Amino acid sequence: MKKEIFLMNISGQDKPGLTSGITNVLSQYGAKVLDIGQANIHDTLSLGFMFEIESGHDSAAVLKDLLFKSYELGVTAKFTPITLEDYEKWVTLQGKDRYIVTILGERLSAEQISRVTKVISDKDLNIDAIKRLTGRISLVEKEEYPRASIQLSIRGKIDCKADLTSKFVEISSDLDVDIAFQEDNIFRRNRRLVCFDMDSTLIQAEVIDELAKRAGVGEEVKAITESAMQGEIDFQESFKKRMKLLKGLSEDVLQDVAENLPITKGAKRLIDTLKSYGFKTAILSGGFTYFGNYLKDKLGMDYLYANELEIKDGVLTGGYVGDIVDGNKKAEYLKEIAKKEAIDIAQTIAVGDGANDLPMLNLAGLGIAFHAKPKVKDNAQSSISSIGLDGVLYLLGYHDRHIDLID
Repeated sequence: MKKEIFLMNISGQDKPGLTSGITNVLSQYGAKVLDIGQANIHDTLSLGFMFEIESGHDSAAVLKDLLFKSYELGVTAKFTPITLEDYEKWVTLQGKDRYIVTILGERLSAEQISRVTKVISDKDLNIDAIKRLTGRISLVEKEEYPRASIQLSIRGKIDCKADLTSKFVEISSDLDVDIAFQEDNIFRRNRRLVCFDMDSTLIQAEVIDELAKRAGVGEEVKAITESAMQGEIDFQESFKKRMKLLKGLSEDVLQDVAENLPITKGAKRLIDTLKSYGFKTAILSGGFTYFGNYLKDKLGMDYLYANELEIKDGVLTGGYVGDIVDGNKKAEYLKEIAKKEAIDIAQTIAVGDGANDLPMLNLAGLGIAFHAKPKVKDNAQSSISSIGLDGVLYLLGYHDRHIDLID
């Protein structure tokens, strides 16, 4: 017998029993539900059913009964007939590539969203779903830590990803907003290891600069540090130069510096959430084990790889013990931890801010430049510059309600 397909769109005030009432009517006529979706904004419902029904008496009767039920429930119903050809064309779209675009900022404006979605439209990509990841914002009470994020699920064929991401980078720079672009694959939904740089990522300081201030060579060391982070000089060369300038600094200074490390906003919220969901976490730092261990214990992280200061007779010698942890070493350690934990490299995340973080950012399944130098942002897969470190959670698709359960 011939079948008919209808799309039913329901709008109105949300209330308990809506879906149950509508599906009960459909069930009485043996209708087959082909698709269903719902969105709710400010208790206003938008609910859609696509269903198949035998043509003739049943199709006319079910539409009439659905209209009566909608009136009874206090909502508006609209019906659109769908041809079999259009339905089959729509079905074929499900095989197309899928991507996730995440927009992050302290506040999100219509202009920011408009610019991002125009790029998506210009590339002939379709937005399947839009989801808000952050909690509702009060317009009366001032937020101590304002943040907003939405996630766009998009679908289609992308001929040049570099062109798409370059346009997102341009919008990000123009409108002070973070835009992350990821493939929506099984690895994105199953990340298991997150590796962090320490200085200027997990903490808002460069420890070696803090030690240099105590040694009276602050400006000299800071200039070398900045040049290294910008990628202007080799990290190993800069490390050796800075270490020599610290020669003679008392070991007693180290504990005071460690106890006063300024932890980055959102870091504890991020690490606590990752731990609760079974992630492994690591610090891969070009800094020092003395401070890395302090931070590892404080945040409850799993691994630490960093440089070891050489100390003799209670003072720094200006030397170090073992290999220098530079950018290449960080990437090696990321692979080593992933192998030890039996984690595919595509399931890893790396977060850092300096040029020496690029090898691990580019190796990881997802590399995130955090409040990073321009060279790093330009070469990383994703970046966060507008909010705190817990912005990483939104790139993973977590909603605030998933995070606040941990808090």
